[in-house]
Amino acid sequence: MKQIALLLIAFITFSCSQAQKTSFSEGALSEKLLTLDGNQITFKKILKKYKGKTLVIEVWASWCGDCVKAMPKVKELQANNPDVSYLFLSADKTAEKWKIGIDKHALNGDHFMMNDGMKGVFGKAIDLDWIPRYIIVDKTGKIVLYRAIETDFDKINATLQGLKK
Repeated sequence: MKQIALLLIAFITFSCSQAQKTSFSEGALSEKLLTLDGNQITFKKILKKYKGKTLVIEVWASWCGDCVKAMPKVKELQANNPDVSYLFLSADKTAEKWKIGIDKHALNGDHFMMNDGMKGVFGKAIDLDWIPRYIIVDKTGKIVLYRAIETDFDKINATLQGLKK
């Protein structure tokens, strides 16, 4: 009986830790990101630009093999969902490598870079444990898909299709 209780507690704990959030934490919203022109802007201010729009956020890095492998799927997603906005947040270590990666992979969308990489303050604030990572925000500003990775494109597509209804 004790073993069943322990298994149930472990399952509930794991399930809750994998829960989908519906909004960003104040820590994430107040964190500053680097703009392409070298300025700093809060994540909250970035998100304001997308009010009333469906938004796909991709957290990526130019050094990330899985990110590069997923780019054709991202481009297909963009082609099939031209009414959706795309925001790329880089975990690159230098602005130079980040900008080279944008050009090299011809990424269409808005671009910002986390100031302290994948494991920094912003990464922790969005529970970043893998890249590429995809987050979908609906037109009301609610997160409808919080944790998706490169193997989740069926889920990403289904979520976007569901938002069109």
